[in-house]
Amino acid sequence: MPDLTTDVLIVGAGPVGLFLATELRLHGVEAIVIDRLDAPSTTIKAGSVGPQSTELFDRRGMLEPLESAMADMPRPKLPPGAKPIVGHFSGLFLLHGAPEIATPALIAPQAIVELALGEASAAAGVDVLRGRELVAIDQDENGVVATVDDGGGTATIACAYLVGCDGGRSTTRRLAGFDFPGTPPTITGRQALVEIAEPNPLRRGWNRTYTGMVVFGPGPNRILTVEFDGPPEDRDAPVTAEELSGSLSRTTGSEVTVTAVQTATRWTDNTRLVDDYRAGRVLLAGDAAHIHPPFGGQGLNLGFMDAANLGWKLAASLAGDAQDGLLDSYTAERRPVAERALQNTRAQIALMRPDPQTSALRELFVELLQYDDANAHVSRMMTSQDMVYPMASEHPLAGRLASDLQLPDGSRLFEAMRDGRGVLLDASDDGRFAAVAAPWSSRLTVLRVPDPDGSSALIRPDGIVAWADSATLRSSPDDVRAALVTWFGAADPTAKNAAATEAPTADGRSTSASARVV
Repeated sequence: MPDLTTDVLIVGAGPVGLFLATELRLHGVEAIVIDRLDAPSTTIKAGSVGPQSTELFDRRGMLEPLESAMADMPRPKLPPGAKPIVGHFSGLFLLHGAPEIATPALIAPQAIVELALGEASAAAGVDVLRGRELVAIDQDENGVVATVDDGGGTATIACAYLVGCDGGRSTTRRLAGFDFPGTPPTITGRQALVEIAEPNPLRRGWNRTYTGMVVFGPGPNRILTVEFDGPPEDRDAPVTAEELSGSLSRTTGSEVTVTAVQTATRWTDNTRLVDDYRAGRVLLAGDAAHIHPPFGGQGLNLGFMDAANLGWKLAASLAGDAQDGLLDSYTAERRPVAERALQNTRAQIALMRPDPQTSALRELFVELLQYDDANAHVSRMMTSQDMVYPMASEHPLAGRLASDLQLPDGSRLFEAMRDGRGVLLDASDDGRFAAVAAPWSSRLTVLRVPDPDGSSALIRPDGIVAWADSATLRSSPDDVRAALVTWFGAADPTAKNAAATEAPTADGRSTSASARVV
């Protein structure tokens, strides 16, 4: 008999694992999280959360606590008339965004994000067992038995599914036998919070030099270097003040002395992606499935969106509501997005190389980014806003993330999604789509928002528009019924075919409100 049992065992108590566990609990799924570390890591990592993840946190009611935690953090000030910068490409802070990128990134160190997610998972009733290392996986068609070492002996945990969220050097990935093809490392990158002896010759911002790249800021003591001298001899060795001093001196050409190290990490451009995110009842999410250089801050965003995509699909599978192939759609939808990130981080490394040919290419790239269309294209790519999942619906919104909108009672669409259910917005004049969706009422929130010029939309729990209709498209009720079956399973045979409620106004009266998913 196993020592513990649960619906889903998550390996890795980092941000992605904690978010996935909280998402599963929202759907009533039991989850245990294990982590080999005795306490959360405080090593310097990501410094922001991308627009997609910011909206994801808003849909789950997690954004306000994070914003409150970051209220006193200084923000960069723009000169009058300057366009806001939404990010960088290869250290070129020239990206102004695109019209559909309405939500800015949230400037928040990963440690703060992880702390907030830890509090959210605890409030949801997630068990996080630290100091436990996964050492074996035994799975069959019925479930998984994991063997875990706590330092004093081993124990077993039985689960229906196991998800590895244990980072780039994932034990889950290795034990489950996932292939992990890609390209080997060519650089050594270092990032740290340090103290530097005066006079400090470092220039603020990102600086490409004759020998690599050096970054000073945005905080008063944050540094980053990139050297094109191959991978480190020992990536796991402690990063010392002497090592950082040497790297800063080589990349700047000036003598720099680091006197103290608060936190530091070492990394490379090793870039790899699993062929399939699923091996039977073992799945991967976040860096366990894909690794790449950190430029552009895409890794954390990718991981959160992996977890959002996977969580409700696992819950539906466990509840018996999932159609055949629903869980396999996780790889089909998320792998191309990761592949895109791997492609652009390789390109960013190429544009950093310290040689005359790269300098010429970099100057040309700067010229291209002056064109609004080119700038918007790269901005969409860096924020995954160009992500479109394959859908049967021909509407241009189908397969994309739904933007927020205000409902007639003053609340917002994202607030209506905080219970983790899908949402059907019916903008038809006769409520025909709401009537079709009534038998799915146990899994779906149906809102009548009549508007002859608006779009009706079926929105999955992860915020993706699965089907949409408009005055110009005029799809039939059969189209939304097919989408409901595909993403929410068979209709509940005991559900009454009741009409959906219209979205109420602030004074409680129903209304034919104008609402659009755009």
